[in-house]
Amino acid sequence: MEKVVDLFGVGIANSEKLLGGFNDLSEIQQGLFIGSVAEATNSDLLKSSNVTHVLTVAVALVPPYPNDFVYKVIEVCVCVVVDREETDLTVYFDECFSFIDQAIQSGGGVLVHCFMGMSRSVTIVVAYLMKKYGMSFSKAMELVKSRRPQALPNSGFISQLQKFEKSIQVNGEASADKKIVS
Repeated sequence: MEKVVDLFGVGIANSEKLLGGFNDLSEIQQGLFIGSVAEATNSDLLKSSNVTHVLTVAVALVPPYPNDFVYKVIEVCVCVVVDREETDLTVYFDECFSFIDQAIQSGGGVLVHCFMGMSRSVTIVVAYLMKKYGMSFSKAMELVKSRRPQALPNSGFISQLQKFEKSIQVNGEASADKKIVS
């Protein structure tokens, strides 16, 4: 029997999921998905889900199907084991939001992924929901967790989302009753 090693510093069980082609694409709203590197490298799954754009929030991941999908790669520094809490994802929010909107407005879908689809990608999607729909951090996080139970941003990213929530409220951008298309 072949032994699985912890290739990405995410634990043996999670490494097995990644290597085994674990297909856990989570649709957060119509056309907006969160997944892991396993889903991002499954062309059939992406096509069957109408994913046309792939937003990669990780380092050292080369787009596997550049002729089939539109890619944007945000190279975020991570250490070997977990995301760094001091990594500032907020500096990438606007370009990520534009990419997500471009995909959805073109009639396609977008997969936002990191290695496990738990922290960086979740942070980007939660921030997007907050900005786009005027949702509070807690409501956006609750929605994402209801559709992707393994969502678990690190404490630094949670702090950034809480500060982002305050900045949206200060700038008068929040509108609590915008409807999400499911």
